[in-house]
Amino acid sequence: MEKEIDLRRLVIKAFHITEVEEGGENKVTASGKMTIEKKILDEILPKYPQLSKLDVQIIRPGEHDRYTNTMMDIIPISTKVLGKIGDGITHTLTGVYVILTGVDENGKQAHEFGSSEGNLKEKLYLNRAGTPGGDDYIVSFDVVLKPGMGQEREGVLAAHHACDEFIQIFREQMKKFRGDLCTERYEYHDVVRPGKKRVLIVKQVAGQGAMYDTSLFAKEPSGTENGRSIIDMGNMPVIVTPNEYRDGIIRSMQ
Repeated sequence: MEKEIDLRRLVIKAFHITEVEEGGENKVTASGKMTIEKKILDEILPKYPQLSKLDVQIIRPGEHDRYTNTMMDIIPISTKVLGKIGDGITHTLTGVYVILTGVDENGKQAHEFGSSEGNLKEKLYLNRAGTPGGDDYIVSFDVVLKPGMGQEREGVLAAHHACDEFIQIFREQMKKFRGDLCTERYEYHDVVRPGKKRVLIVKQVAGQGAMYDTSLFAKEPSGTENGRSIIDMGNMPVIVTPNEYRDGIIRSMQ
């Protein structure tokens, strides 16, 4: 029997956040504290003419009885420390998620076939794969788009890119975390087993328009910079490895 071939190794180190507060700077520490400072939004906003206003709010555990604009994405905060998406080392945060929400100046929610504005307690299903847990902090990144831009591709992309630029501030700090301070560590291998069955999992992703797009191959896990739209790739099949999938190579733009 031929020997197994280990193609790539992915190590994900998680750092648990126990406190998120407003502060004088946008900062995150390996010891579990994050501070949010809104003034940086004044530097991000002028880069995106499709947007008219940005805001960031901290939603603490149990404080979900509040109004939200339609939720465009729920984003984990992760960064590559070594290698590229699918191999090497990734640092990620637990205990906190970013939620991107959006509405235009005329009050029209950023959606196509259905919106999710309303009471967050009723609109967000907690403790499910891809959603925050009941004990997690939520950083709400709220975007007001120029009239009609919530249904235009360039407007929706601008909202995602602005949010990603904000998250990148924390990613750059996470790259410098001491790995031995992580609260959880996971190791995954992409292994070829000669003579065994080949398994292919088919995942259907959105590729219809402004609010129904999927980005792949970004620079950072669950990021948008350098990402490629499945629409621009002609909605053709794309092969990703198990570790690339685990490491956040697919970003839903809904």
